[in-house]
Amino acid sequence: MSAPRNNHKLVAASCAVFGLSMLGAAFAAVPLYDMFCRVTGFGGTPLVASAAPDKVTDRVIRVRFDANTAAGLNWKFQPVQREMDVKVGETVLAFYRAKNMSAQDQWGSATYNVTPDVTGGFFNKIHCFCFDKQLLAAGEEIDMPVQFFIDPALVDDKTLDGLTTITLSYTFFATEPPAVAAAPSAPKI
Repeated sequence: MSAPRNNHKLVAASCAVFGLSMLGAAFAAVPLYDMFCRVTGFGGTPLVASAAPDKVTDRVIRVRFDANTAAGLNWKFQPVQREMDVKVGETVLAFYRAKNMSAQDQWGSATYNVTPDVTGGFFNKIHCFCFDKQLLAAGEEIDMPVQFFIDPALVDDKTLDGLTTITLSYTFFATEPPAVAAAPSAPKI
């Protein structure tokens, strides 16, 4: 008689482990998907590069710049230049302008993507204001840089031969200030 009782305990434990695993997977799905997109360029997520390429081609692609501000952030946010022609492989610097229209300091964080989505794996940022949270004092206006290039490997992808334009788009959201690391305590003597 004790064998069926042990089986019930085994089934209950297995169900509990499975349930906890599914709960953990649900919480991990968003950060894992975000990491996947940032590594592969999937879904129009530009890649982050540590250095510029050593090859610049003659192919020119027009890069358009788009800016949006989510509800809850009282900023005026726009590209300084609406578009620019960029040689594939050329490192380029563009600017976005943000102004805090409110009477109090506000923190913002930018999300970004490129369209068409398939170009995410070729659009590389070296430096970008979007890598960090931004603080604008009441009424403050700043120009924020983004340094990028289009990977020369794009010219080898024959499915992109007709590509003439890429749009780089940002949306700023209100956010909390970055967490402040606690100062190390003095050693006890």
